[in-house]
Amino acid sequence: MATTDRQATTLALAHALSAAERGLAVIPLSRTKLPALRSPHRDASDLDPDPVGVPCHGECGRLGHGVYDASTDPARIRELFAAAPWATGYGIACGLPPYNLIGIDLDTKTGTDSSSALRELALRHLFTIPETVVVLTPSGGRHLWLSGPPDVVVPNSASRLAPGIDIRGAGGYLVGPGSRTDHGLYGAAPATAHLAPAPCPPSLLRLLLPPPRTNHPTPTSTGQHGQGLVQFVLAAHEGQRNTRLFWAACRAYENDIGPALIDPLVEAALGTGLSEREARATIASAARMTGHRP
Repeated sequence: MATTDRQATTLALAHALSAAERGLAVIPLSRTKLPALRSPHRDASDLDPDPVGVPCHGECGRLGHGVYDASTDPARIRELFAAAPWATGYGIACGLPPYNLIGIDLDTKTGTDSSSALRELALRHLFTIPETVVVLTPSGGRHLWLSGPPDVVVPNSASRLAPGIDIRGAGGYLVGPGSRTDHGLYGAAPATAHLAPAPCPPSLLRLLLPPPRTNHPTPTSTGQHGQGLVQFVLAAHEGQRNTRLFWAACRAYENDIGPALIDPLVEAALGTGLSEREARATIASAARMTGHRP
């Protein structure tokens, strides 16, 4: 390995350990910004394939499961980097405690003005991006770090919010400052490196959640809109139950049917596998986010 690569690996490990001290779970990345460790299940000839096609998220005990390897344990991080001595960067897992990190990736490679698009969204939906960590990318883009509520799952998306704006949520990762890639160095913007990720504004958070699927509700005491929100929750699959419940509860409170819809929403959430405690906590969070008392 070239001396410069060894230096980049040493620096990446140092930055990764520093991030872990702040509670951010990390993995080593290659110069391509991809996880540095190859999946142990990549080859069809693997002697221990994933059972019945179910993806392994590290249950096998081996390294190489991407963001599912992410850790804040210094010994584990050193083990990951020792297994990938070619790593020159590190990724920070999103959606994990304590920050439940959400990344707003303002890209410049698409030829669009993503910063202006975000400002227009902020004006239209009445939110302000708070002072928070900003990471500058080699291409001239920016990553804004925001903190999300613990009971809300923000999905990853590309240009859904606006052209050139990508979202890194649960199951995704952000390239950490101090990482070196084929395109250059990632670094924290001046005066933001030591900030904690600021809370995501409620209006922006609602935009980051998936829209409901079209359904054909039947009238109830809360009207067709209320029944539609209940059906939206009932249609949730594992991994999206909290997200759908939170989104539906926000819409209910915004349409002044929140209190009347609490019990139907809780019942629907129970039908998807959530506990009553989880469901009521998520609905209460939605009430607070929309300016109502739970």
